[in-house]
Amino acid sequence: MTSAYLAIVGPTASGKTDFGLRLAKEQNAEIISVDSRQIYKYLSIGTAKPRGTQGIPYHLIDFLEPDQTFSAADFVRLAKEKVREIHARGKTPIFVGGTGLYFKALTEGLAPLPPADPDTRDRLKKEAAEKGRAVLHTRLAAIDPDAAAKIPANNIQRLVRALEVFELTGKPISQWHEEHRKTGLALSFIGIDPGRDELERRIESRCRWMLEEGMIEETQALLSQGFSETCPALSGLGYPRVIAHLKGKLSKKECLALLIQDTRQYTKRQMTWFRHQLPVEWKK
Repeated sequence: MTSAYLAIVGPTASGKTDFGLRLAKEQNAEIISVDSRQIYKYLSIGTAKPRGTQGIPYHLIDFLEPDQTFSAADFVRLAKEKVREIHARGKTPIFVGGTGLYFKALTEGLAPLPPADPDTRDRLKKEAAEKGRAVLHTRLAAIDPDAAAKIPANNIQRLVRALEVFELTGKPISQWHEEHRKTGLALSFIGIDPGRDELERRIESRCRWMLEEGMIEETQALLSQGFSETCPALSGLGYPRVIAHLKGKLSKKECLALLIQDTRQYTKRQMTWFRHQLPVEWKK
């Protein structure tokens, strides 16, 4: 099995799906989706699932019930299974998506870290509240300087987790990650960046299309099946706004405006993450 694969990344509405499909057709490849929302059944419009794949097999979309949770570890396990299946057919996979955490887990591997310990976590958070987060960050720097260099003092969740892992195992969290980095896949990243103005135009167009073409109706249908509005599938971008509209809290016009605003903010976070976390070669 080859150890290097092509990965197409980029913000929502950048055009990475179409680009990935063109490449897959040229290279006789199959696509593995790297998207934490397209995995769910019944929600196709709001998650922008591919509407036509030109005969290209498109994996890891539309297979999970809306109330089921799905972790980065679950993704890595299934993605590696698909890689083996694709190779068995004499083809190669191309990874396409915008969920940075999944890409990170796929390339760096996943260390078998201990589960969260509520007592330890609560104690550390209480200490941070009473003495300041800088105290915890200084402690982390003393036991795990590599982790401290990557975790800002104000990121309380990651700070507490790093200290918790050390207290529970006696091993720095950076050492856990380094030991398991070899289990990851080697990916060559191409990033799709259409430019700010073009991306904003695409975002507005996509959001209008979603609301006109059935995002509201598919949300209502899911709720009518008995799924909770707080289920994992409906926590994704856009759906909380649509639920507010269905409850009469937002007009359709207000829903659209907030959906566009939320999407713009989300794409900015995506771009920041990709630029700082992955070795991406960007193209317009």
